[in-house]
Amino acid sequence: MLRKTLVISALILTGFTSPALAQTAAELAFVKKLLFKLQVPSIAENVEYCGFIGYNSMGQLIASQAIRGEYASCAAASPRHIKTVTASYHTHAGYSDSHIGEIPSGVDVDGDKQLGIDGYVSTPGGRLWHIDTSRMIISQICGYGCLPKDRRFVKGSGGKIPQTYTYKELLRALGE
Repeated sequence: MLRKTLVISALILTGFTSPALAQTAAELAFVKKLLFKLQVPSIAENVEYCGFIGYNSMGQLIASQAIRGEYASCAAASPRHIKTVTASYHTHAGYSDSHIGEIPSGVDVDGDKQLGIDGYVSTPGGRLWHIDTSRMIISQICGYGCLPKDRRFVKGSGGKIPQTYTYKELLRALGE
């Protein structure tokens, strides 16, 4: 939590500002491919990987270099080659029956909201989530197993997981 707060503060102090832009089909395909690749090392190493996506000066959709985090945290560096940041991305490490990893956390949503961008989160069960910070809606782009999943993952272990949460519903589900 402290590391994410420090990164957010550093990004704001260095002039990082970007309006949240509506997600596009190209962005969804791009982030799905990106997180598909990051799931395998994230699960194998039991750590999060994170970064940002957006557009470079030539208008091409790009991702910042993925940063290796820890089990339940990741602090992405300020993106150098991204002119307009549209979203953050991160994985949720490997499966644990003592950690709620199948849905984004309140910290995930709060950090993206503070930066004024959307977010994407992949989970140990292979789900891909979109955090829409303008509407504060958290939605599954694709469900269980659409991305590589942890072989230790127990389907149903997190209870019923809805397609969509409001921010308040998410916090309730997390017990926050």
